Amino acid sequence: MDSSDDEGEEYLFKVVIIGDSAVGKSNLLSRYARNEFNMHSKATIGVEFQTQTMEINGKEVKAQIWDTAGQERFRAVTSAYYRGAVGALVVYDISRTTTFDSVSRWLQELQTHSDTTVARMLVGNKCDLNNIRAVSVEDGKKLAEEHGLFFLETSALDSTNVKTAFQTVIREIYNNVSRKVLNSDSYKAELSLNRVTLSNDCSDGSKQNQSRYSCCS
Repeated sequence: MDSSDDEGEEYLFKVVIIGDSAVGKSNLLSRYARNEFNMHSKATIGVEFQTQTMEINGKEVKAQIWDTAGQERFRAVTSAYYRGAVGALVVYDISRTTTFDSVSRWLQELQTHSDTTVARMLVGNKCDLNNIRAVSVEDGKKLAEEHGLFFLETSALDSTNVKTAFQTVIREIYNNVSRKVLNSDSYKAELSLNRVTLSNDCSDGSKQNQSRYSCCS
């Protein structure tokens, strides 16, 4: 693989998943990376991440996606977790208002610890629990608009929008990086030093993706 460096550059982007405990962060990651779901999953302990590879515009893009390792139970995640991150999924549980109320705090923490442009997606998880919904779709959209975030509701249980959420963030990171590379020859070196992260390609062509990503129309 190393011998192909001249043909297609390789990008490694770091993406973090943040949000309150038990909103389904680990199951979102396992559903995306391995198409698995564990109904009885326990809080993550220790560092956990998955690496996914996709091709964008002939470039090999790897997304190293990090799970909070249970640190969110202590109301804070270490600064090392955020270091080098260029993408983030901020997750709440649509059936628990308290997890939605925490989103602003997580966004503030992300902003405090990140030193670069971060592609951010607000994720309302567990949309399969619509019968006990506590946070409306409209409220999710409104919060996302206020903070300039992408927004999707997902279900790690039945796979709804899981791939789209990760892939949207990854494509946005690639777009951010591409814009910077156009303006700065030194940015590639900086990127390789920071070991930044990404995810998968947008195959479902949602309206938002088309409007943000149609570079070749």
